[in-house]
Amino acid sequence: MTARIHTRSHAVPVAAEDDDRLPPARFAFGSATWKEVAHLHLNLLEGILGFVYVSLWLYAGALLSVTVVGLPLLAAGLMGARVLGRAERWRARVLLGVRIDEPSPLPRHRARGFLSRMWMTLKDPVAWRSTLYAFIRLPWGVLTFAIALTSLFVAWPVLGHIARGLTNVDRAMVRGLLSPSSELERRIAELEEDRGVVVDTAAADLRRIERDLHDGAQARLVALAMGLGLAKERLLEDPEAGARMVDEAHGEVKLALQELRDLARGIHPAILTDRGLGPALTSVAGRCTVPVNVAVDLESRPAPAIEGIAYFTVSELLQNISKHSGARTAEVELWRAADRLLIRVCDDGRGGASTARGSGLAGLAERLGSVDGLFVVDSPAGGPTVVTAELPWRSRTDGHASARP
Repeated sequence: MTARIHTRSHAVPVAAEDDDRLPPARFAFGSATWKEVAHLHLNLLEGILGFVYVSLWLYAGALLSVTVVGLPLLAAGLMGARVLGRAERWRARVLLGVRIDEPSPLPRHRARGFLSRMWMTLKDPVAWRSTLYAFIRLPWGVLTFAIALTSLFVAWPVLGHIARGLTNVDRAMVRGLLSPSSELERRIAELEEDRGVVVDTAAADLRRIERDLHDGAQARLVALAMGLGLAKERLLEDPEAGARMVDEAHGEVKLALQELRDLARGIHPAILTDRGLGPALTSVAGRCTVPVNVAVDLESRPAPAIEGIAYFTVSELLQNISKHSGARTAEVELWRAADRLLIRVCDDGRGGASTARGSGLAGLAERLGSVDGLFVVDSPAGGPTVVTAELPWRSRTDGHASARP
């Protein structure tokens, strides 16, 4: 029997010749600190450039404001101040790590004429805050440049703390003066746009009603009056012909009444006012050429404005289904979820519906957007089509009964 003996060799450590080598040299501060120091040194240059620019156009524009060129000069200077503000936001983002959203641009496309655009620029709060920022930066830039440069040579151990304290003031200035007007500015812009949509929609509805009255009921009533006049003359000469003309006039009266009912229903149906969304939408579904299943689950009625928008939204969607979908069945669902009124209309048609500009669905999307609503169309080629709409829920405050729809 042979035994195997394993031996373990112990290596004796040998001192390397370069044991006394020094570690590689490196800066004592991290990149963030050096970015802050660079920002403080650039404050002087930025302060001088901003102060000189603001002084030139502001004082010149103020002195020349009594002349023709004064106000345009102020407007041009404010536009340049916006550019300076954008540059400072970029510098703060790169060197200080402060991310400030860009303010919304001025809606100059809504202004009509040079004077209107100039007045809009003169009222721009973002440009005036950028001007104030550039104006007060010169003394602060001189101070921070002097402190940072001195600390770089005589206060090296505490340079990081000094740079952090000074740049915190810079961060506060950027956030306070160069930020957009937070949510308020965005909300005001949205409300101005929504107001324009509401005004345009109301004007279009008035034109439609006027056109329907002029081309429909009014023309039919004029023809009816002429027919009755002729029948009156023929009654004495030819009673039988006069009676036939009266019968025709009676038929015209029925058609005129039907057109007036349809027109009144298009303005605001009485059944919606009296009984609510459930019966009103059931009535609309009964006139659709496609069988429609309506399900309305609401414990109370919303405000009349929201109720009317919901009614006309479903009504137009059902008209589109009748005319364009080629569907066999359709469904309408309404329910409340928290503070939102949800609408879902779907059909099993050919699909391909879109909210592209100029379509009827685009108009519906704009109308719902004007009241903080939402309109989403999912309609792949070949179907099915599912349209989801949301409206803000506002309860009735007009004393109407809140009967279950």
